[in-house]
Amino acid sequence: MKLFERLTYRVVCGAGLALVSAIVLGLSSAHARQTESVRSAKEVRGGSPYVEIKNEPAPKLIVDSPLPDLLDRGVVWIQWRAENVRIVPVFGKGALNVSPRVGNLHVHVDDLPWWWADASDINTIDLAGLPAGPHKVRIELVDTNHDVFPGQSKTVTFTIPRGAAHSH
Repeated sequence: MKLFERLTYRVVCGAGLALVSAIVLGLSSAHARQTESVRSAKEVRGGSPYVEIKNEPAPKLIVDSPLPDLLDRGVVWIQWRAENVRIVPVFGKGALNVSPRVGNLHVHVDDLPWWWADASDINTIDLAGLPAGPHKVRIELVDTNHDVFPGQSKTVTFTIPRGAAHSH
């Protein structure tokens, strides 16, 4: 190989190596940024249900005011969420010591003598057909034996406007 060809070969190979290095470093850097921004499953969803939780924090019920979107049609949507308890259709004293903790909701409307249990974990209570006027809904976070977790009863009030079209 002549001197000129050897120099050209080195320059071309060196440039190719530099280009490959730049691409690899760029991909590495992009992967590092992506990895840094991705939170782990445990960070987002909590511990595995296969592992007992020692000293579980107390359950907590958070209830929002009814969404105003359909009140004028007689439809009430109340969003909620629970912390430190999984809402599942499991009932009875045998499940009281399950870890992670499980429970469900009791929903009371306008102090009527009946209520219903909601074990769906859908996150929204959906009511329709209430007459015009003021109403209240009490939502309780309960254990599998239907006992309210201490301090975890929330009441929301709202008014169905006069002339609301009843949507079913």
